[in-house]
Amino acid sequence: MLRALRQLESEGKPIRVALVGAGAMGVGIAWQIGRTPGMRLVAIADIDPTAAHRAAQAYRPPAHRSQPSAPGDPLVIDDALSLLAQEAVGFDVLVEATNTIGFAAEVCLEAIKRGVHVVLMNAEVDLAFGPLLLSEAQRHGVVVTSDAGDQHGVLMRMIEEIESWAFRIVMAGNIKGYLDRHATAQGLLEEARIRNLNPVQCCAYTDGTKLNIEMALVANGTGLLPSARGMIGPAARRVEEVLELFDFDQYPETGVVDYILGAEPGGGVFVVGHCDDPLQQQYLKYYKLGAGPYYLFYRPYHLCHLETTRAIALAALYSRPVLQPTHAFTADVYAFAKREILPGEVAAHGIGGDHAYGLVDRCTVADQENMLPIALLEAHLGKVPRFRRAIPRDQPIRFEDVELPASPLFELYTKTWQSTRSNR
Repeated sequence: MLRALRQLESEGKPIRVALVGAGAMGVGIAWQIGRTPGMRLVAIADIDPTAAHRAAQAYRPPAHRSQPSAPGDPLVIDDALSLLAQEAVGFDVLVEATNTIGFAAEVCLEAIKRGVHVVLMNAEVDLAFGPLLLSEAQRHGVVVTSDAGDQHGVLMRMIEEIESWAFRIVMAGNIKGYLDRHATAQGLLEEARIRNLNPVQCCAYTDGTKLNIEMALVANGTGLLPSARGMIGPAARRVEEVLELFDFDQYPETGVVDYILGAEPGGGVFVVGHCDDPLQQQYLKYYKLGAGPYYLFYRPYHLCHLETTRAIALAALYSRPVLQPTHAFTADVYAFAKREILPGEVAAHGIGGDHAYGLVDRCTVADQENMLPIALLEAHLGKVPRFRRAIPRDQPIRFEDVELPASPLFELYTKTWQSTRSNR
């Protein structure tokens, strides 16, 4: 891949990239594109012009950062949809790096319609609208893909490699450092400041919703199933304890997704593969992987923005995705009350908000209980979901508990959601 990118650089035909969202990840993505041969960042869109200009500065080489403008600076704009309407600004790949859902879906659908590949550094829209985006991308001959550096993208890369070695995947797992399901954005203001994160986004990490979204994406891209509602997530000191903490004999042939809590290496991911061939087991024992038949493979890091350029290159050079919801909605992430919810309250934020945390579950199970996907608690275009009745703490939130506002995006989501289920 690097050779192909260097060839593009030498020919003066770089991959042209537009970036939507200039938060903590967006700035890092801009920096990385600026140091990757064969790529150019041609546009940055963010509702906060200061943030967009910060990303443009990061994209520049150090020698030009003190200048008000420099050759090759990306266009900075505060409206991504306006950017897509400008015929004069051409690009091959759009990276969606906001933490919105409805707006991000609009942007991605418009980019796909215009023949642009889409890389999703936005797990929320990836889960909520993934099947729809995939269908539209196939119709228009482009690629929509998860990012390569987030946990689900890294896991998919590992899974493909381990399957190519003739292992059956038993578990794909995440290593979660800390979990507080009842965390609030207000309570995380200082932590968010230290990490340069939006407090609501920080809360989605802390309460486990983002973890559950990532593993739902793995499930929908591979057919692996959640091991239980919200997964099991036992505490561990080291990732190697995985082989002792789970009873892999009880899992189906399709395998499961799960996680461990508090283990080292923090920020890593793991995959457990099965092999019972006597000849291969001799080799694996020699390679210090144990006696089997279950074998642990792990990566001690995921590098988010550093690996985004891999997803960009795969899409633009080879029309290859990192991860797509090829199994549609095998799993989704459902809303549970963080505290007692009173009738008439409004959900200003769904994911990372004060009302709900999200747990992954199999759609076939959750549908029977009429459980509400947490993505539907997100406000859009100023329209906010409202709770109809009291919901006790830690209880599932169901469709009948919430008044969802009339909105084209909510209607589109519901239509997509229902159509994927009716096809199962």
